[in-house]
Amino acid sequence: MARRNAHGVRTRKSRGFTLLELLVVLVIIGMLAAIVGPRYFAQLGKSQVTVTRAQIDVFTKAIDNFRLDTGRFPTAEEGLNALVVKPADVDNWTGPYLKKGVPPDPWGHPYVYQVPGTKGDYAVISYGRDGRPGGTGEDADISSE
Repeated sequence: MARRNAHGVRTRKSRGFTLLELLVVLVIIGMLAAIVGPRYFAQLGKSQVTVTRAQIDVFTKAIDNFRLDTGRFPTAEEGLNALVVKPADVDNWTGPYLKKGVPPDPWGHPYVYQVPGTKGDYAVISYGRDGRPGGTGEDADISSE
């Protein structure tokens, strides 16, 4: 039904979007999500690896400070908690060496502390996304060694 506006031009009464227009918009949104989604999640995995490396670096610096103060590395039994809570038999502990408690890795798994490490005095390890030794890609181990 045509009407005339204030300038005398015929106009059609607006009734909203048609089903076809809505379907076209949904298809376009779906195509964009199919293109952008995988790229976004690939970047998310890379950022989790970067965060893990940064946390391991913080742990190694804290462990080295613990050793400078106490004359030894934390034992396997004390683990990384020795950086936050003073072990009972340790003198000259000036911690806490971490501002907060020991966080899990970005995938929610605890970090593994080994004394001695396979290549050095100690190792701090995240087993990656799968939480198991070995693996490739995001499942690969990330170590301080």
